[in-house]
Amino acid sequence: MGTSTTPIPPVVDEVTWRRALDELRVREKAVTRELDAIAAHRRRLPAVEMPDYTLDGPAGPVRLVDVFDGRRQLIVYNHMWFPGETWQCSGCTSFTSQFVRLDFLEPFDARFVIVTHGPIDEALAYKRRVGNRLDWYSTANSSFGTDIGAPPGGGFAVNVFVRSDDGTVYRTWHTNGRGTEALSHTFPLVDVLPYGRQEEWQDVPDGWPQGPTYAGWLGSERIGTLYGDQTDD
Repeated sequence: MGTSTTPIPPVVDEVTWRRALDELRVREKAVTRELDAIAAHRRRLPAVEMPDYTLDGPAGPVRLVDVFDGRRQLIVYNHMWFPGETWQCSGCTSFTSQFVRLDFLEPFDARFVIVTHGPIDEALAYKRRVGNRLDWYSTANSSFGTDIGAPPGGGFAVNVFVRSDDGTVYRTWHTNGRGTEALSHTFPLVDVLPYGRQEEWQDVPDGWPQGPTYAGWLGSERIGTLYGDQTDD
């Protein structure tokens, strides 16, 4: 067998490999059951009634209840925004670029949108610049973002809402930070690779490639180059 400078996991026969995989599968199944239990707990969370907020949409002011667009449930990604910046938060831009086909939410009576503090015209221009496929709304003239854990200059967040028959909106769930990873397909795909995310904080075998945290993420400008329309700049 030739030599290689590329790190490779220990090479064994298939019986040994299968035994090791079965050992891991026990832990993977335990996580699956725990995630099911967490989802069941989430479905039983209480809710808090929301004021009748007005946001800014592509067609002008829009009540929060109308952002549901007739659906019963609404997922909101609060996208970080920094005034005057051509390229907004790379993490937010990269995360939301994954979601290009959302028709699968329709049978579940749900919608997924982005809300940001940027003025709506600037937000929509940025949406085009990076080729984002979600519907965008602005909370520049509302306290909505601040009230749900994503104030101006603050971090990103995910919030979930449900509306009643009389149009009252209730907030049911919130997360931020690494809590958003569960909504992503990027990290689950990367995490099944032998080298994983290749970030310095990860527990890896000696000799495995590692670099600075976020080094492998696509930056906002790169996403714009790959997917966006920059003719309006």
